[in-house]
Amino acid sequence: MFDPTYTEEQHALVETARKFAADTIIPAAHECDESERFPVEIFQAAFDVGLVNVELPSEYGGLGLGTVDGCLIAEELAYGCAAIATSIMCNHLGALPLMIAGTEAQKERYLGWLSREMVFASYCCSEPEAGSDVAAMKTRLTRDGSGWVLSGQKRWITNGGHASFYTGFATVDPALRHKGITGFVVERERAGISVGKKEKKLGQRASETVDVIFDDVRLTDEDLLGAPGGGFAIAMETFDKSRPMIGAQCAGIIRRCMDESIRYAKERKTFGVPIAQHQAVQFMIAEMAMAYEAVRLLVSKASWEIDNGIKRTNTSAIAKCMGADMAVRSATDAVQVFGGYGYTREYPVEKLYRDAKLMQIYEGTSQVQRMVIAKNLLLRS
Repeated sequence: MFDPTYTEEQHALVETARKFAADTIIPAAHECDESERFPVEIFQAAFDVGLVNVELPSEYGGLGLGTVDGCLIAEELAYGCAAIATSIMCNHLGALPLMIAGTEAQKERYLGWLSREMVFASYCCSEPEAGSDVAAMKTRLTRDGSGWVLSGQKRWITNGGHASFYTGFATVDPALRHKGITGFVVERERAGISVGKKEKKLGQRASETVDVIFDDVRLTDEDLLGAPGGGFAIAMETFDKSRPMIGAQCAGIIRRCMDESIRYAKERKTFGVPIAQHQAVQFMIAEMAMAYEAVRLLVSKASWEIDNGIKRTNTSAIAKCMGADMAVRSATDAVQVFGGYGYTREYPVEKLYRDAKLMQIYEGTSQVQRMVIAKNLLLRS
């Protein structure tokens, strides 16, 4: 039965991540957002204190922690800055296909690499014409003698320009749709790999987003993840295991919105009293509190199920979708609490508002999550 209580070690993990966010992330977040700077020194510092790649198995040098632990860290880091949290957490996304379907040799090489030093792994799934519709991907894997040739363009790739290796998916035949999708892993330095321009984004500007282009890249059978045609199942299991972490980041955004709103409402006065005494403001803050408790509980349940080997795609989808929608609503209300000041860059809620929107888009839009949820419910009937 689902148990939402945390161990002493998990409480200590939260305190470590919370202190890191307060001391290292928050002081730098505004500057990184304004300059759209990828703060490599912060990522290195997070690695040094053990807040990166926490779910890598211990046999490959990792900490061997669970999804619950990863989500606890994600919430605290996103409280500090969602963009910085995204780039840290996307290393886990890049590692998941290897953890799910990698051979022993692949795990020792790539997961061991992540454990030893602060390098990035990027997850390459989306394409210019294949985002929500994963089965429509056009990146091709073509058999060539004893090996393969990989050609195509991947879009919206987090950390793509800084990645040391990529896990991704291509099709052996577009006509086969999802039955042709095949997973692969390849190091950045392989001939034929290049990176496109860095995207200019509304929010999450400290997190890098680029195209990754594969131009007749030579692969061997040892570079494939699983069997040819088996990649769709790997991709879907990856999303099942990564989506709770998005929900956790949303919880961090919601809590930050609530804390900033409470602080400001106690200081700002209208009609001779702090605006915290006005019921309209109180209602918005109360909505944030309700959203935070609900999302955090959903994330706890979804991550607990993953750690206990319970496959429930809907739980992950609900946690991600509810979290994203509530983060956007909470950020909207936070700007409203601040009034005109909330619309300026002088206060942090403007950034929270911009950062929150991406949560409804990446790793499956909120509309796609609803499709996933409905499909799973209808299949059970």
